[in-house]
Amino acid sequence: MQNLGKKIYEGKAKILYATEDPQVILVHYKNDATAFNAQKKGAIAGKGEINCAITTHLFQFLEQQGIATHFIAQTAPDQIKAIAVKIIPIEVVVRNIAAGSLCKRLGIEQGSVLRRSIVEFYYKDDALGDPLISEEHIDLLSLATPEQVLQLKQLAFKINQHLQAFLAKCNLILVDFKLEFGLDHNQKMLLSDEISPDTCRLWDSSEPDHQKKILDKDRFRQDLGKVEEAYREVRDRILAQSY
Repeated sequence: MQNLGKKIYEGKAKILYATEDPQVILVHYKNDATAFNAQKKGAIAGKGEINCAITTHLFQFLEQQGIATHFIAQTAPDQIKAIAVKIIPIEVVVRNIAAGSLCKRLGIEQGSVLRRSIVEFYYKDDALGDPLISEEHIDLLSLATPEQVLQLKQLAFKINQHLQAFLAKCNLILVDFKLEFGLDHNQKMLLSDEISPDTCRLWDSSEPDHQKKILDKDRFRQDLGKVEEAYREVRDRILAQSY
């Protein structure tokens, strides 16, 4: 790390630092790993640098597709410079294939390809366990305006379309993923946080049995082993793919 100012926030996977410019922050990616709302904790060797590299590559790719992000530049192996935003307290989840909580809630068989991609909203609140919420709940809690909710949906579907196509070239299946968005000082909505094996379910499309080739944080959640190897595999494939 370098040129670190005052720590302004520390989360489960990242630390945010102030810079001399109030509109710019430094984001440091940690090796810490958590699951089940931080009930399970650990560390993944090299995760900070791996996720930073993946996020840098994918955010730059999405910028080229017309998606505005908070990314400015990578300033160290585990650090980026980013536009300061006020995070909208809504986790936007896009699902293409049934996995995780969707299967538990609705009884859909794991691995079932959904008839169409769907977007779900979760209230970003650790104390409540980040519960699933509806658009009515968002309005009730004044988390976002109806116009912003529509924009979140539209951006999520657009990002999904671009990421699916890009990751397919890397022999990766985008099962589902979580996005976070923030508003800059001009109230412009920007894709924020990260896109990495921490926030995406990724399966190896070259393997007939995807359960044996999970390449994301489910390896940590489910004690499948070879977590670091999976993260490195994802990084190497993504960085080898130009855009």
